[in-house]
Amino acid sequence: MGETKRIGILTSGGDCAGLNAAIRAVVHHAVGTYGWEVVGIGHATQGLMSRPIEVVSLTPAGVDRLLIQGGTILGTTNRGNPFAFPMADGTTKDRSADIAAGYHLLGLDALIGIGGDGSLAILHKLAKLGGMNFVGIPKTIDNDVGSTERSIGFDTAVNIATEAIDRLHFTAASHNRVMILEVMGRDAGHIALNSGIAGGAHIILLPEIPYDIEVVCEQVRKRQASGSNYSIAVISEAVCTVGGEVVTHQQQFGECRLGGIGQHLADEIGKRTGAETRVTVLGHVQRGGIPSPLDRVLASAFGVAAVDLAVSGQFDRVVTWQNRQVVSVPIEEIVSTYRTISPEDTLVKTARGLNICLGDRMG
Repeated sequence: MGETKRIGILTSGGDCAGLNAAIRAVVHHAVGTYGWEVVGIGHATQGLMSRPIEVVSLTPAGVDRLLIQGGTILGTTNRGNPFAFPMADGTTKDRSADIAAGYHLLGLDALIGIGGDGSLAILHKLAKLGGMNFVGIPKTIDNDVGSTERSIGFDTAVNIATEAIDRLHFTAASHNRVMILEVMGRDAGHIALNSGIAGGAHIILLPEIPYDIEVVCEQVRKRQASGSNYSIAVISEAVCTVGGEVVTHQQQFGECRLGGIGQHLADEIGKRTGAETRVTVLGHVQRGGIPSPLDRVLASAFGVAAVDLAVSGQFDRVVTWQNRQVVSVPIEEIVSTYRTISPEDTLVKTARGLNICLGDRMG
């Protein structure tokens, strides 16, 4: 009887709902169907470069309750480039060889990484340099990973944003206000567009469609003149200011993060229209909580398909969702494309058809 084969799994980049569901699917399928062992690696590539390696054995019984649990039981990180890893003395060091050594020390036959476009690109480079057999699973609330119609975490984020819009309608109408909801999405406006349509927003601003502040204010005035005493605006965090600048703020470890455009636009709209404005910034609320049924199903399908790829020796590939089925594509296809919104997208046309203001003079 041959030696039991072993799969490692890690989660990398920002957290989102559905990561644990994917881990659960990998474990159930690898162990239950193929008799392979699965080990979880803590805190992404940092776990592989640590000594001792951050690793935990994963069993079907141990992961069975993970389907509805948010976050990731393995931990994750979106800091510390492994090719220029920050050291305690303030210098940086290439730790890629340490990561590859960790993979080989664990005796892994394959590594499954769950991440966004940036994480998958780094993991692909590490795998190539370190002789690691790698399979990727796409996750991101931004839904900007190329070659896949959906990524794990997106649907839950849209549901949370839509619920926020639903709630804002009532308080906005009660106080005759313009309520602005600032949502995540980095450089892609998928959360704003989807939740804005689903929640009945009157204004949606996306980083992909340049806006004119006067067009936005015209929408507010038009609603005021027609007897509608409030307006709801959904703004993606990467939308620029009236002057064309991206609003960012510096964080504790030096990273520059998006955030603050909602207040900027609230001030501009209030100044130009006289309307009372309020801002709600959802922030990390969109990442947390119980995953939606769709994210649980998607994560489960991706986890099963990733194991099948690993067992059949199809490496350097990423599982994707295309035309209502899982399709694997070469990882180069994923990391070389970026899925943003086109002005010709169906949902852009839908928004225009519903007379939602997108900030430009089209439609």
